[in-house]
Amino acid sequence: MTTPLITIFVRHSPGCKYAGEEFAKQCRCRKHLRWSQDGKQQRHSAGTRSWTEAEEVKRSLEDQLAGRVAPDAKGKTIDAAVALFKTHQLNQGWTADVLGKYSRELGRLQSWAEGRSVFTVAGLTGERLIGYQGTWAGLYPSTQTRSMVNARLRNFLRFCYDNKWLDRVPKTSRIKVEEAPTMPLSVEEYEHLLQTIPRSFTNNGRATRIRAIVQLMRWSGLAITDAACLRSDALLYSSQKTYHVTTSRQKTGTHVSVPIPPDVAQDILAGANKGAAHLFWTGNGKESSFVTNVQHEFRKLFKDAGIKAAGNMLSHRLRDTFAVDLLSKGVPLEEVSKLLGHESIKTTERSYARWVKGRQDRLNRLVIATWAKQ
Repeated sequence: MTTPLITIFVRHSPGCKYAGEEFAKQCRCRKHLRWSQDGKQQRHSAGTRSWTEAEEVKRSLEDQLAGRVAPDAKGKTIDAAVALFKTHQLNQGWTADVLGKYSRELGRLQSWAEGRSVFTVAGLTGERLIGYQGTWAGLYPSTQTRSMVNARLRNFLRFCYDNKWLDRVPKTSRIKVEEAPTMPLSVEEYEHLLQTIPRSFTNNGRATRIRAIVQLMRWSGLAITDAACLRSDALLYSSQKTYHVTTSRQKTGTHVSVPIPPDVAQDILAGANKGAAHLFWTGNGKESSFVTNVQHEFRKLFKDAGIKAAGNMLSHRLRDTFAVDLLSKGVPLEEVSKLLGHESIKTTERSYARWVKGRQDRLNRLVIATWAKQ
């Protein structure tokens, strides 16, 4: 394989007396590298202000591109591998939302690697990737999110292995997912949350919309994405003169119908778009962007109300409130599982088993019965 000709050049800082001299070795401005490969011009920072150190980076890069640092590799650059992987995703018809997540995360991987003078796929060793994973805690506080990011990273590495740019898929750290605690709101906390809305959002229209989404989530058990992007035809008025929220959960596709108290239905209708396809989303822009905005509004609302996440998503506390309220009033776990849209009752049991009133009552009776036997 022919090694590309790599050139060191300088990007001068404002006011540098050597400005205009692209190859000035004596100045302390940042050094960069450029070369052409596969008909594409490449430019990357050398990560140093020293010309001597830039020469070392250049030699290391030449070895990487020539495959000398990994005999079984072909010197495929991370940049080229990421571009081809994106094309592969497009060919498979992946959604824009998924493509966006891969693009963002692989961009972070590429920037991190280049900051350590690693420009080829062969340089993504297990040792280096474990170091890269060590930067995730600040970016992704949730272990659930870190686990999904790790899965996407491994999908990319597997793609590189399948194309023979890696001799094996590097071993990375396993991410242990921590279950968020079940944290329902008390009646007093929920009332306080509703009362805080007008103080947090002085715009009446915005406040009415936030109240509608909060009420919808609390009384339907919908997750924030399902609630924020709920279609207008999902709120139905039945022959029994009761409103129902009928939808398919986004994560599981499970069909769910939940009756809504009349006053809550009125709040939802008051905050809804009139005559639009969706109750709250206008249809302009991406659904994911609208959901992100709603999440920001929820964070502000909960902060203003003095209610903390306690290790959980703030919006998920409304879903917990819905589930725990039903269970504490004797609704069977199996039925609550259906209303939450869980594919398996094990999912429901993992989060809500201790709140099942009937089960606890039975345990209480069993324990009390042992007293008489002593």
